[in-house]
Amino acid sequence: MTPHPEPPAGSPGATGRPAEADDPTPLVDVTDLTVEFGPVKAVDRLSFTLEAGGALGVVGESGSGKSAAAHALLGLHRNTGARVGGSVRVAGTDVNAADDRALRALRGAKAAVVFQDPLSSLDPYHPVGDQIAEVYRVHRPVSRKAARARAVEVLDRVGIPDAARRSRLRPHEFSGGMRQRALIAMALACEPRLLIADEPTTALDVTVQAQILDLLHDLRHETGMGLLLVTHDVGVAAESVDDVLVMRRGTEVERGPVARVLSTPRAPYTKDLLAAVPRVEARRAVPVARAAGDAPPVAGAQDAAPLLEAVDLRRAFGRGSGRVAAVDGVSLTVRAGETLGIVGESGSGKTTLGRMLVRLLDPTAGRLRYRGREIGALSEKELRPFRRELQMVFQDPVASLNPRRSVGESVADPLRAAGERDEGRVRERVGALLERVGLEPAHFERYPHEFSGGQRQRVGIARALAAEPRLIVCDEPVSALDVTTQAQVVALLAELQRELGIGLVFIAHDLAVVRQVSDRVAVMRRGVIVEQGEADEVYADPRDPYTRQLLAAVPALDPGIAAARRAARRELARA
Repeated sequence: MTPHPEPPAGSPGATGRPAEADDPTPLVDVTDLTVEFGPVKAVDRLSFTLEAGGALGVVGESGSGKSAAAHALLGLHRNTGARVGGSVRVAGTDVNAADDRALRALRGAKAAVVFQDPLSSLDPYHPVGDQIAEVYRVHRPVSRKAARARAVEVLDRVGIPDAARRSRLRPHEFSGGMRQRALIAMALACEPRLLIADEPTTALDVTVQAQILDLLHDLRHETGMGLLLVTHDVGVAAESVDDVLVMRRGTEVERGPVARVLSTPRAPYTKDLLAAVPRVEARRAVPVARAAGDAPPVAGAQDAAPLLEAVDLRRAFGRGSGRVAAVDGVSLTVRAGETLGIVGESGSGKTTLGRMLVRLLDPTAGRLRYRGREIGALSEKELRPFRRELQMVFQDPVASLNPRRSVGESVADPLRAAGERDEGRVRERVGALLERVGLEPAHFERYPHEFSGGQRQRVGIARALAAEPRLIVCDEPVSALDVTTQAQVVALLAELQRELGIGLVFIAHDLAVVRQVSDRVAVMRRGVIVEQGEADEVYADPRDPYTRQLLAAVPALDPGIAAARRAARRELARA
């Protein structure tokens, strides 16, 4: 891999390249790695190297073995029941042969990992700064005071404002992006030679994702550390690495310089993976949906009466001086057979708005009309006739499905709520719904943990369809899915819309996905809609600076474009 120039003397964190960077021995050397969980071979004879100061992206779908391979670099499979074979050497340590003491010396000090979910990696009971200081004292013989000072120093380096004060806060008092920065700070505390980042931006919105990727890029060049980035998002890899390794079913499919692999992939699977990536510059390919039954395409949807209309909708939380307006005067319409995309960062109010549209939350003020009827102020009893027609697909199907009930029983709930008592008809209808969303009728008796993430999301869609709705609000339905599964779910929603004439509200922070599915787009920020219009117009000629900022943060598949966007973001931050 091509070495990078040293940062200017005196720049923040500028330490130049560590002396080890001149060592011809690879920082990571993996030969014929296998990882088996019972009868399942998660990684099968995988080999690769990573030079000191280099960056390698390991890309693949869920279940490809990429995380299993990354965890093997730190010996994290030890004492889990997994069988690990082959040779793994990291920073001079033979990981598979090392004893527990040698592994402890490796982890944190020479190689560190940043996991996908910071909430599960940080202790909720202790201040973030104390947790970083504890890690530092494990590997450095320093006082508590010195360790706390180091914690503040690294928190400041990763961009946590007012680091000294915030170091005393607990994880729940940080935003998602700040928690991820705190994990990176913890990893950097002992100046490791290798940073393993396992899906570090999956749950973050596009602007925070760009900030984290820029941070990793800058830290790598300042400190000379190596980076192993595990991701299902090809665009994230293009932003961050020199080389890319594509995995499928535990094996290597393709490997090479990131620019070459992404521009001229050789393996059919890599081509399919890239074809599934939504492009923010691509217009929606799906034709306008059909209305219910055999009606013609809704070409004149703008002239049709709205299916749902919100006028000056508001929702506030809290009391007195702590009262916060999550949604502050939003007006929009949704017509039968069309998709309205709602995009914005975390905290923009888009999920609160979505829940109000189906009356899972009551508006504080404003009007909400469904098929011409005012429903914003109706009581729960008065709402019952409308409940079947207004449905929601949630972001996390694990949280919305009861783990103690079969998926068939969950899908059947709307049918039974509507008064269906014939068990035979219920099972027949549920079987047809499961089949309609690409599952099998025999899956009725399976439980949520027996399905993949994409399959669980299909179950959530089947449950929404059971009520025969006219409008479905989809709240981040594909945010946690890999690109191929994401494309399948998006295609399923479009197909169902064409067949049934359903109105869709598609809420997401991924601008490329929103453009792929939407006829019209509303951009939210801090509880208000800052821009709204036809999707192609908003994307081609955004008028609001915030919309332009969101579009500039979208990962690019071309590393050259990615570098240019990074430079533009840096200039914008300095302005």
